[in-house]
Amino acid sequence: MKINELKGGVGNVEIEATVVDKQPTRTVVTKYGKQLTVSSATIKDDTGSITLSLWEKDADAIDVGDKIKVTNGYVSEYKGNPQLSAGKYGKIEVIEKGEGGASGSSEPEGNFGSDSEEF
Repeated sequence: MKINELKGGVGNVEIEATVVDKQPTRTVVTKYGKQLTVSSATIKDDTGSITLSLWEKDADAIDVGDKIKVTNGYVSEYKGNPQLSAGKYGKIEVIEKGEGGASGSSEPEGNFGSDSEEF
């Protein structure tokens, strides 16, 4: 699949894309009172870009510049915009590590190494 084919409600998504932006990881409390870590990333292929939700271990494992593969993902809508997630039954894997490895979009470009394992 390609990003331009993704619409809200689409499931069983398999896609490869590159992470072009990533927001800092934050902690949220679910409606059941459980604390989880989450980050939002923007992924891009040759047809467009989409927001990808990164939950728990995925939030720490994925960095800007990484080429990733989402298997069995689904697309929902948040504030009218499509958003991709692996959900409970899907998975996200890094198929090629990026050069920068810096997480967060507010840092200047450069090779800072991955600091995500310290958290």
